[in-house]
Amino acid sequence: MSDEFYMKRALTLARKGAGWVSPNPMVGAVIVKCGRILAEGWHEIYGGAHAEINAIKAARLSLEGATLYVTLEPCHHHGKTPPCVETIMAEKFSRVVIGMTDPNPLVAGKSITALRERGITTTVGVLERNCRMLNETFITYMETGMPFVTIKFAQTLDGRIATSTGHSQWISGDKSRRFAHQLRALHDAVLAGSGTVAKDDPMLTVRHVKGRNPLRVIIDPELGISPNARILREQDQARTLLITGGKAPREKQNQIRALGAEILSLPEGGKNIFDLRVLFASLAERKISSILVEGGAGVITSVLKQGLANRVVAIVAPKISGEGLNTVGNLGINDMGKALGLTFEKITRSGDDVILDGRMR
Repeated sequence: MSDEFYMKRALTLARKGAGWVSPNPMVGAVIVKCGRILAEGWHEIYGGAHAEINAIKAARLSLEGATLYVTLEPCHHHGKTPPCVETIMAEKFSRVVIGMTDPNPLVAGKSITALRERGITTTVGVLERNCRMLNETFITYMETGMPFVTIKFAQTLDGRIATSTGHSQWISGDKSRRFAHQLRALHDAVLAGSGTVAKDDPMLTVRHVKGRNPLRVIIDPELGISPNARILREQDQARTLLITGGKAPREKQNQIRALGAEILSLPEGGKNIFDLRVLFASLAERKISSILVEGGAGVITSVLKQGLANRVVAIVAPKISGEGLNTVGNLGINDMGKALGLTFEKITRSGDDVILDGRMR
């Protein structure tokens, strides 16, 4: 079998950690000897053993002379676990095949150098694009210090997220709504505006699929949220962070904190608009490596206008509503040549809907 064959298997294993290992990367490992897979492993949960160690522990035969396939360069530093590269060298592998170099500055090629200095044949870059796409969130977080930002919305064919009266439930079908919950489970935080909370009273939790609940971040400049809002319930199951400005009443802040939610005050610009880059940087400091923007139109527009989006997931329903609420507001673009561009990574059917999954150029 080829290196690509075993690396594909390692990628499949790595995806099992989706939604459980963030802000760490998803990693898969396969151990091969004499053309036979001896053991496999993946990074299963944040703080747990890494993929290589899980594969090594699963092996029942000597690993001397075996080949290790791993989607990401093994770690070289002490974190929540010891350096994987030391264990790999101690097991006397003859060859290590790595999908991509780790962008973490604490690693960044150091393990590759150490393996080669030990005399272990080390190949790097097998199915590299696949490995990079798998961990695009982690790579963005490491290279920029900012979270990877996904904008998700469901709209009619004519670009409306609500009718002229504000009615929006439901635009998409059941299968698409389950997909939306999968997206939540794959992100560290979900972001929405106070208008969405007031109108829809959402929970913004993961219910239709298995997975972790993200941190619920609500932009509410004047802290007008109702104390009875569902998003303030069960803080032990899903945490809520309210972003306010200088106009938020102190008494209301104390009331909200008593319910278990957290409040973060940020400086405002004109028309109660925050510098979202400051907010996202603050979230990154909390180890939030990914944010799912769920609306409404004002928040979506602000994220796009401030150039903070990495990914756009549009669920398009086969419906035409006519006049209504646009998905995106005014971006100040008057020349079509300056319109924001995307590249579509995937276009799929979801029941009667179509899901367009693109990356910002």
